Order: sequence, then structure tokens, then C-alpha cells
Amino acid sequence: MILFTLAWRNLWRNKRRTLITAASVFFAVLLAILMRSLQEGSYEKMIENIVSFYTGYAQIHKEGYWDEQSLDNSFEIVPALETLMNNEPLLQESVSRLESFALASSGEVSEGCLVVGTHPETENHLTNLSGMVQKGQYFKSGEKSVLVATGLAEKLNLSVNDTLILISQGYQGVTAAGKYPISGLVKFGNPELNGRLVYLPLPVAQDFYGATNRLTSYALAIDDPHKVPQLVSQLRSGLDESYEVMSWAEMMPELVQLIEADRGGGILMMGILYLIIGFGMFGTVLMMTAERQYEFGVMTAIGMKKSRLAAIITIETIFISMIGVIAGALASLPLVIYYHYNPIYLGDKISEAYAEFGMEAVFPMAISPTIFLTQAIVVFVFACLVCIYPAWKILHLNPIKAMHS
Repeated sequence: MILFTLAWRNLWRNKRRTLITAASVFFAVLLAILMRSLQEGSYEKMIENIVSFYTGYAQIHKEGYWDEQSLDNSFEIVPALETLMNNEPLLQESVSRLESFALASSGEVSEGCLVVGTHPETENHLTNLSGMVQKGQYFKSGEKSVLVATGLAEKLNLSVNDTLILISQGYQGVTAAGKYPISGLVKFGNPELNGRLVYLPLPVAQDFYGATNRLTSYALAIDDPHKVPQLVSQLRSGLDESYEVMSWAEMMPELVQLIEADRGGGILMMGILYLIIGFGMFGTVLMMTAERQYEFGVMTAIGMKKSRLAAIITIETIFISMIGVIAGALASLPLVIYYHYNPIYLGDKISEAYAEFGMEAVFPMAISPTIFLTQAIVVFVFACLVCIYPAWKILHLNPIKAMHS
């Protein structure tokens, strides 16, 4: 305790030097936390926009369906599976879907399309599909009608209340054919989806494909995206090998790679920031060691062990770092909380451009203890590295030369 007491008192013998060094650490921690929080928050928002657009945070399929998306790899709706999902506390909602391809035609024009049979109510909760309706009305469960993407409707020269003809191969090779009135046109930001999607009520799609009581997937929604791996693990443990449960990261590895690449760039920028601060800390410690040579010489001459003196200087440096880290974390916390609940808005013009791709032009900050803890660890490591020089200098100190200097 004596060493800690001496180190603490030594800090305030030269308040200006202590405050300058602590301020450099303070601003580094403040900027690093804000930058990391904004970066991670933007990732979370991007993931939310993409997965809520169609896939959900996780999906349940029959084993092998994701590699070969065919109706022959569909599965029958069984009460045990429904019960398992209803009893899962992490699961917010599940959307039943039957998906397959078909040939859409009108008059002499035809185009390939992706038909999605779903429950209109639960689908709307997950993807806000009703908000994408550009013309007409959102379809209902009891109606034998369809929603058609605007790009596909333009290719087929169709509009609301016109009839869409679908031809395909159904479950186990049966012939599938039907005609359906168009209740509404929906516009997707993704040009590929906007040129091929058709939505049918689930019972109508099952009847069309001859796949009574069958599904190709359950799209799953969850309140806390950070608990997706836990949800997937728990569902896998409750299902047999005939099913597969996949998270959004497994279904969209390209998005994961994009995020990791961008995150790497952010870490590189923070590394440069901390490298600059590290040299600033080292310069301060270098100056402190040089101007206290006489003091060190006197202390060792009257009998103080060099190892204890080196320990005091090390503790001083760590104290300064802790002051900067704690002050930076406390200063950043209100800003992070505020911008988490009040995201940065990019303006109306940019918002319109983002809306074209089904995304919000807002950047929230992420609240995560890991972000704050990481900065403390990084600064502590730098402090330990900086302490090497004064400790080495003291251990090799010649008291007579030091007092003469």
C-alpha cells in the first residue's frame, strides 16, 4: 500500500504533466468508443433491415433444402414442431412459408417468378410487406388473390384487378396451374426481387402446388439479435436430424464477410489512433524520467531498492491511464445512450435513396459493455508497454551520475 500511496502523491506533484497525459488518454478513449459504437450500431441496423426484409434472423427447413430448394424437400406441418416453437421463450414469432418457382404469364408474355405462399398477418409483422404496397390493397388470408412485385407487373403489362396466370410443377411432379386476381402491387428496393416475386396466401399456394399441409420453411423473428446463436442451438437440440436450423449468418455469408471487412478497416483506424496516443504517452514518460533523474538518484542513494522505485513509476503510469480511461468512458456513455435511442438521421434526400433499397437512413449507436471494456484493455496494454522504458532506466541507474545530472 505504501507503493500505491507514493505513486498517487507523485502524480500530483506535477499536476500539469499528469493532466496532459490523462487528457491524451481521455480523448483517445472517447473517440474510440464513439467510433466503435457507431460502427457496431450501423452493422446491427443493416442486419435488421436485411433480415427483416425477407429471411428473418433464422429459418427452419428440411435437411438439405437450403442446398436444393425444391418442393420435394418440403416438410409436413406437425404439432410437435409448432409446440416446440411456441414454447421457445427467445422466439418472438414464426412465419410459415411455401416457396417455389413458376412461370407467370399474361396474354403472350411470360416470365419466371418466385412464388411465396405465406400468412399475410405474420408475414407483415416480420417484413412490413403491407408498407411496400404501391398500388391496390394488401392481400388477405381468406382471399384467392396475389401480390405482385412492380417490376414483374411491368414486364407482364399487368395492374391491380388484372388476372395473373401461374404454371409450374407441383409437389412430387404434379402439374400446377392457376389464375389469380391481383389485389396489389408491391415495390422492393432489391431490383432482382422486384422483378420476380409473387405472394399468395399460404392455403392458396399449397392448393396450387398440390402440397397440402406442407411448408418449405419457417422464418423466425427474435427480440434480441445477439441471442440468435442461442436460439438456433436450442431449436437444433429439440429437433431431429430431418430438420436443419440456420441463422442469418449461415444463410448470408456474403453479408458477414462484408461486415468483417468493414470492421477490419475500423479497427485499423483505431489502431492508428492508439498508436499516436501510445507515442504521446511514451513521450510524456520519457520527459518525466529525464527530469526526475536527480530524484531517482537520491532515492537509491539513501537505500531504496531500484525494483521498488521502478514499481512506483509503473503504478504512476497505470494510474494516469486509468484516470483517462474512466473519464473517457463516463463522458462517452451519455452520448452513446442518447444516440442509441435517437439515431443520427441523414436527411430527407438520402432517406429517400435508402428507402428505395428497403433501408432506413439512420445510424444508431450500439450499447455494449464489450466496447467499453475493450478500450480499457487496449489502454492498459499500452501503459504496460510504456512502463518498460522507465523501469529499465531505473534498474540500470547509477546514483552518483543521476545526482550530478
